Amino acid sequence: MAAANAPITMKEALTLPSLGINPQFINFTHVTMESEKYICIRETAPQNSVVIVDMSMPAQPLRRPITADSALMNPNSRILALKGDSEPVKMFDRTANLQGNQIINYRCDPSEKWLVLTGIAQGPPERPQLVKGNMQLFSVDQQRSQALEAHAAAFSTLKVAGNDNASILISFASRSFNAGQLTSKLHVIELGAVPGKPSFTKKQADLFFPPDFADDFPVSMQISQKYGLIYVITKQGLLFVYDLETASAVYRNRISPDPIFLTTDASSVGGFYAVNRRGQVLLATVNEATIVPFISGQLNNLELAVNLAKRGNLPGAENLVVQRFQELFSQAKYKEAAELAAESPQGILRTPDTVAKFQSVPVQAGQTPPLLQYFGTLLTRGKLNAFESLELSRLVVNQNKKNLLENWLAEDKLECTEELGDLVKTVDNDLALKIYIKARATPKVVAAFAERREFDKILIYSKQVGYNPDYLFLLQTILRTDPQAAVNFALMMSQMEGGCPVDYNTITDLFLQRNLIREATAFLLDVLKPNLPEHGFLQTKVLEINLVTFPNVADAILANGMFSHYDRPRIGQLCEKAGLYIRALQHYTELPDIKRVIVNTHAIEPQALVEFFGTLSREWALECMKDLLLVNLRGNLQIIVQTAKEYCEQLGVDGCIKLFEQFKSYEGLYFFLGSYLSSSEDPEIHFKYIEAAAKTGQIKEVERVTRESNFYDPEKTKNFLMEAKLPDARPLINVCDRFGFVPDLTHYLYVNNMLRYIEGYVQKVNPGNAPSVVGQLLDDECAEDFIKGLILSVRSLLPVEPLVEECEKRNRLRLLTQFLEHLVSEGSQDVHVHNALGKIIIDSGDNPEHFLTTNPYYDSRVVGKYCEKRDPTLAVVAYRRGQCDDELINVTNKNSLFKLQARYVVERMDGDLWEKVLSTDNEYRRQLIDQVVSTGLPESKSPDQVSATVKAFMTADLPHELIELLEKIVLQNSAFSGNFNLQNLLILTAIKADPSRVMDYINRLDNFDGPAIGEVAVDAQLYEEAFAIFKKFNLNVQAVNVLLDNIHSIDRAVEFAFRVEEEAVWSQVAKAQLREGLVSEAIESFIRADDVTQFLEVIKAAEDANVYHDLVKYLLMVRQKSKEPKVDSELIYAYAKIDRLGEIEEFILMPNVANLQNVGDRLYDEALYEAAKIIFRFISNWAKLAVTHVKLNEFQSAVDAARKANSSKTWKEVCFACVDAEEFRLAQICGLNIIIQVDDLEEVSEYYQNRGCFSELISLMESGLGLERAHMGIFTELGVLYARYRPEKLMEHIKLFSTRLNIPKLIRACDEQQHWKELTYLYIQYDEFDNAATTIMNHSPEAWDHMQFKDVVVKVANVELYYKAVHFYLQEHPDLINDLLNVIALRVDHTRVVDIMRKAGQLRLVKPYMVAVQSNNVSAVNEALNEIYAEEEDYDRLRESIELHDNFDQIGLAQKIEKHELLEMRRVAAYIYKKAGRWKQSIALSKKDNLYKDCMETCSQSGERELSEELLVYFIEQGKKECFAACLFVCYDLIRADVALELAWMNNMIDFAFPYLLQFIREYTGKVDELIKYKLESLNEVKAKEKEEKDMVAQQNMYAQLLPLALPAPPMPGMGGVFAPPPMGGMGMPSMPPFGMPPMGPY
Repeated sequence: MAAANAPITMKEALTLPSLGINPQFINFTHVTMESEKYICIRETAPQNSVVIVDMSMPAQPLRRPITADSALMNPNSRILALKGDSEPVKMFDRTANLQGNQIINYRCDPSEKWLVLTGIAQGPPERPQLVKGNMQLFSVDQQRSQALEAHAAAFSTLKVAGNDNASILISFASRSFNAGQLTSKLHVIELGAVPGKPSFTKKQADLFFPPDFADDFPVSMQISQKYGLIYVITKQGLLFVYDLETASAVYRNRISPDPIFLTTDASSVGGFYAVNRRGQVLLATVNEATIVPFISGQLNNLELAVNLAKRGNLPGAENLVVQRFQELFSQAKYKEAAELAAESPQGILRTPDTVAKFQSVPVQAGQTPPLLQYFGTLLTRGKLNAFESLELSRLVVNQNKKNLLENWLAEDKLECTEELGDLVKTVDNDLALKIYIKARATPKVVAAFAERREFDKILIYSKQVGYNPDYLFLLQTILRTDPQAAVNFALMMSQMEGGCPVDYNTITDLFLQRNLIREATAFLLDVLKPNLPEHGFLQTKVLEINLVTFPNVADAILANGMFSHYDRPRIGQLCEKAGLYIRALQHYTELPDIKRVIVNTHAIEPQALVEFFGTLSREWALECMKDLLLVNLRGNLQIIVQTAKEYCEQLGVDGCIKLFEQFKSYEGLYFFLGSYLSSSEDPEIHFKYIEAAAKTGQIKEVERVTRESNFYDPEKTKNFLMEAKLPDARPLINVCDRFGFVPDLTHYLYVNNMLRYIEGYVQKVNPGNAPSVVGQLLDDECAEDFIKGLILSVRSLLPVEPLVEECEKRNRLRLLTQFLEHLVSEGSQDVHVHNALGKIIIDSGDNPEHFLTTNPYYDSRVVGKYCEKRDPTLAVVAYRRGQCDDELINVTNKNSLFKLQARYVVERMDGDLWEKVLSTDNEYRRQLIDQVVSTGLPESKSPDQVSATVKAFMTADLPHELIELLEKIVLQNSAFSGNFNLQNLLILTAIKADPSRVMDYINRLDNFDGPAIGEVAVDAQLYEEAFAIFKKFNLNVQAVNVLLDNIHSIDRAVEFAFRVEEEAVWSQVAKAQLREGLVSEAIESFIRADDVTQFLEVIKAAEDANVYHDLVKYLLMVRQKSKEPKVDSELIYAYAKIDRLGEIEEFILMPNVANLQNVGDRLYDEALYEAAKIIFRFISNWAKLAVTHVKLNEFQSAVDAARKANSSKTWKEVCFACVDAEEFRLAQICGLNIIIQVDDLEEVSEYYQNRGCFSELISLMESGLGLERAHMGIFTELGVLYARYRPEKLMEHIKLFSTRLNIPKLIRACDEQQHWKELTYLYIQYDEFDNAATTIMNHSPEAWDHMQFKDVVVKVANVELYYKAVHFYLQEHPDLINDLLNVIALRVDHTRVVDIMRKAGQLRLVKPYMVAVQSNNVSAVNEALNEIYAEEEDYDRLRESIELHDNFDQIGLAQKIEKHELLEMRRVAAYIYKKAGRWKQSIALSKKDNLYKDCMETCSQSGERELSEELLVYFIEQGKKECFAACLFVCYDLIRADVALELAWMNNMIDFAFPYLLQFIREYTGKVDELIKYKLESLNEVKAKEKEEKDMVAQQNMYAQLLPLALPAPPMPGMGGVFAPPPMGGMGMPSMPPFGMPPMGPY
């Protein structure tokens, strides 16, 4: 069956490998799909991660680095569940039948009260290849389980007739083998049936498996609630479809050639998703267009087809449903008929005809009317359509039961329409409004809102639906009653998208016409918020009306600054008149206007005036400020100062200063500069401020600025203050103290006898400057007592160092003796105090050594420097006390005090000091070394001092001096003779400086570090000395290593090993021998050493040297001490290398830990096939055994081993070997086991073909067709082989196995081999009709068949192929082109076809085709046919064509034939002109040919009075009196009576005009009679209408008596009563006469 007609369609949703998923993770354990929304893949390589595929965006997978045992996506939301270390929740215990099973599924029903667990296990012994399925059903409520035999199961719900609650069903499929019988069943059973209520009857059906799928079994089951279908999916890709309610088989097909391991329900489309091992995600859906016809036609199950169509609302069962409805209706089964109509698929019976049919049924007494039964059934099923809603509502409205309508509307049972709203409006306006809104009856909704005065809702609703009502009318209506509501409405209009529908100015005028100034202002302020340039006029308008009426409002508007596009000069004038001077200033732009207004400072807020100055230019602002000062200096000074402060940057500080200085206003200058001072760094500004403050008496401010400011000129300020001689000297003190003018200050204060300010400055302001004050006082020869008193008054606050410097410079240091002693007595530890006191003591000679050695507070460098010129030994004492290394070295070098220097350096033990004095740059180094050796070190008894000295000599690289020193200390029985470190140092120094002494030291000394010294000797390449050291200390391993690694004497090492007989020594010797390639000797040494640690190196070396006999002995020794797989494996390999196969067999039978697989592989790789065969046979590695047999040319044995291995790879290797050996019988046996695997088929085929074994390959494939597991690939590959090598068998093969072929692949093969006929057939089978048609046309000699081509061409999708086919037939088969065109007529562009034929000059060839398609009224076709008819002079067909088809160039055709020699052709031209509305041309052409009747008819049809009257004149001129009379008759409606009478009277044709006159008089008298009659009928009609209303009320009362008391509220099933609407009385006008000449009355 073609895929397009199949009831189930399959498509590939996506492929997981295309998303980057590794194929190794596409399996049951790594892929989960819990719903149609997400796929979850768990990857474990190259890193652990979870990939989430959103099916709505499959091309954008989400990959997260997550490690978990399993992963599931929530079916509804983006929540990922991971299985990790947490404990699961136990639901129930497994039953015994699931023990040892692989669990493949776990499901629950929608209520979560029933659970099912499914597993699979190995099949029975008699048929193990058939997998056995087991199932456990568990009831949560009853806490009980039931064990069943099933492979797949699923839950669903189904509503059983008569039961209000849906039944829970379980469906399960099983396939079992019992008593030699294979049984496949599908079961559908209800769970938890309620006694006493209708229940579902158990159903079962057979599952029919094809013979090729004998071992297949169900792996999954999905149920479509949408269609009520059961999908059973098997492992090998079979799909079974069954009806849920009846368990009837619907469809079976194979949907995947690869095994399917996962499925999930696709509830949104009523199908399911399936994932196979290839990674394809397949989507199966119901083919809604074909499934019902398939069931009714192919399965001949009409009842199932109808039920499925009703259940799924599917097409295809219309005729069956209508027929069944007619049968029920004819049998008076109205309830069943109503239910069928309600459930009819796609509502085919929900029509007015059905309603009329139920209305026509007479009502039986005591029974519910069928019409109400029908409506009641519809209400219980769902929503009514528009017609049904209207009819039912009419019944309810007539009974005045609108509550039913409200309920139904609330439940969305009725379809809202405008007609329904009109009906309901008669009883309830609110309910009608809701209906209008739902029905989107916009004009009615707007009218309803207007009636309710809910105007704001009109705007909201109109915006929602895109409707434009008459807003201006609505606004005027609201304005008359509620001005504020009108404002709100206008504002809402202004906020509408797309702009306000009414001009703002128009709206404003409406408010102002009613003097609603506040409302107009409120509206304009809101709509003018955007401040757009185009609103400038409105901005001016709103300001004008408020400045005149409400100035305060205008002021507030201007204050907000919301407008900027109005007429500023005009508004400025109005503001000045209104007294709003500041607003006027803001709007004036001329300086005279500003000066005129600005002087009114009494009416202007100062702050606003200041802000206004900020808007002026610098020149204008200064001019205005000057005017204000001139008018009122005192009164306006504050404003000017404030202005200068605010805008000093714009106005310029200099300009402001000049302004104040011009008016000599130091007060203004003081206040102005005071505000600017903090932000200015100009020294001149700061000085002027100080000057202004001083002149205004602001002494405190002068003091503050001089103290805090950093920007005034100190010299200038100092001079000004000294000249000003202020009574308070603090400002001058601040300046001099801060800027270093302390001597000037001291001199000024001392000269002016202001000594108390000197004392105050020193004591309170800055005691740190007291030394400068003392120095200046000393220079000014001040009294010494005042100076001492001043110093003592400060005491500890006085800095001693500068004071000492000042006194020392003036040789007055003794002046400080009392002060210094006083400080020391107070416990002062200040270094400067003690330095000064020390200097005084040194100069006085009062026991200075005692002071230098006992005083801990003086600075050694300072005092030592002071002593150098007075007594160097005192300087050494001071420097030694303070560890002043550099100073001490310098003074001792300078004065040759080397003994003191040597003692100091030894005692100091400082490495840096040693480095400095022992440096080669020191010219006194030799004198120092002599003193150290002779005096400094011998006097020392401290080991640390000795060690530091030795280290210093070593660092200074003085080895010879160091050796002499050490020999003196160590070898001459000193206190340090047995010192361990010194012995080590002596040997090490000798190694470095004099190696010849080392051996003597080794023999003479015993207390040194032998191992360490030995290593140093080795590093120094003193190998014999190192060997002697190691040997002396019994370090035999190190000793032998020296012999081996350094002396390189293996013989001495062997001799030494024999002497000491230690295993460790032998081990080292063995390693050395192994390195030197003495493998046999090394093995012997390893055996003596009993050393097995180096077995890997020994094995490698033995293999490289090919000494496997020795290796066997060593490995046997190793096996006794350790169990290593490597050892046992190498032992087997060694046996094989020396051809001891018997020992191999014995060894592998004994307990061993050899890796036999690796050994076998190694033997195989090295062509030791006999030994490898023993290994592979022992470990049952049949695959490797088979290839080993192949290497040994034992092909039969290889086939037997391959059969046991049953591996695709093995089969291939044996097969290919047999092919190479031309053992084709054995090769075919192997090949049949290979080609059943799809992936290996092509490889086998290529191998055969590459070796030219075509016949054998074809024979293999033909044998494969009969295999039980034959697949599509075999059939396809055989087809490809036929195409290449046996083309005569190709077509037969294709036709026999077309459904089992991979058609695309075979298409490529046929295309390559140019088998066009077969290629065409394949394209048709694959529904590739475009390619089929192209192939036929490109290779017509072989592929063309007319009937086949017609069938193909109508199915192509590329429309260009139609035109290519036209060209093809035109060139090769022109006699059949009309047949082709008739077939494709509905699909081609007729214009293009005509163009093709016209270019080819073959229009007449397709005349039948054009006649057939002319009904489409295509311009090109019409013109082509008209052209042919004109050439053939077939005027009848030409006229018929023109009358029926008007889409052509009418004027062009008329011009072409208007001069034709045939009269009828010219008549046709006139007719064309008439159709085209060219009346004059038509009439002129008809006149030319004397066709007067045609002239008259043309005038009548034109409706132009002038043409008709001109024709009358023409007839008179030509003397055609009869034509004149006829024209009056034909053109009666167009000709005016006065014109006709005048022409007739003037040309003596009254008799010919008299019939016209009689008819004209009769018509007008009839019209008068009709008017009189209409007036009388109107009066009678009013009376009849009143009577009709009375009859209507009476009739409604009569119908009310027939109706039941109440209609049932939905969803009650029954409805009573019947209603036939009374016929509406009509309103009519008197019948109008037909167009043209009215009927002639009797004369």
